Amino acid sequence: MREIKARILSDKVRELFIKANVKLPCDTAMRIKEACETETSGAGAAALRVAVANLEAAELNEMPICQDTGMAVVFCEIGNEVHITDGDFEEAINDGVRRAYKDGYFRCSVVADPLFERKNTTDNTPAIIHTRIVKGDKIKLWAEPKGFGSENMSKIKMFNPSASRQDIIDFVVDTVKSAGGNPCPPVVIGVGIGGTFDYCAVLAKKALTRAVSEGNSNSMYAKLEEDILSALNETGVGPQGFGGKTTALGVNIEYYPTHIAGLPVAVNVNCHVARHAEAEI
Repeated sequence: MREIKARILSDKVRELFIKANVKLPCDTAMRIKEACETETSGAGAAALRVAVANLEAAELNEMPICQDTGMAVVFCEIGNEVHITDGDFEEAINDGVRRAYKDGYFRCSVVADPLFERKNTTDNTPAIIHTRIVKGDKIKLWAEPKGFGSENMSKIKMFNPSASRQDIIDFVVDTVKSAGGNPCPPVVIGVGIGGTFDYCAVLAKKALTRAVSEGNSNSMYAKLEEDILSALNETGVGPQGFGGKTTALGVNIEYYPTHIAGLPVAVNVNCHVARHAEAEI
């Protein structure tokens, strides 16, 4: 049994959320820069150049890439030989989020009561925490600050199991087309396929923690990712909705077994500021 102090976990969460909010993953940033050279729309290309300047300024000045520093989402894989000492696991994560948003001077956007009072918690907690117990003596963490301009454009659909591959493509494309410029395209799309109504949404969220340059390990799903990306970039939505051929930077799919009677599909939309960071303890 390996003992890990709660403070170590908290410190790592703090580090990850500061990093994620200030520096975009290199592969995503590179795709934005490359799109500046290939975008055919003048207005779209100009929007992409502004996005690149913003990324560079954020990293240079250690400031948030976007004013919406998101709701903190954390994915955790905890080894079954790990024992957390000197504190509570979830409180350690929330403490790390709390300190990250305070120390980084990030906007706190979480309200305690979602419907009636909507009073700000003032420290961006509680985080959304998804936990799995796995073999081993390590903890792996993925930090994902999720902005809601894009989150609000996300959709879920319970398809009949007879739905075709093209039906799935059309659903993702229709989701992005109906969103237009609202999610600050070019977007990064996470797609969850399978599981249950709730779990396919978790899969879509987890898909957004994978690098856009890393295709699905299953060749059939990797090809589906490529085909959806191509279809999205033929919609003409373009950067910031100004038209052009750069509507999406990447499509990541995660899948899971499901019931014979169903085919759940979730589309989690992310803006071009597709922030995530990961680490292992």
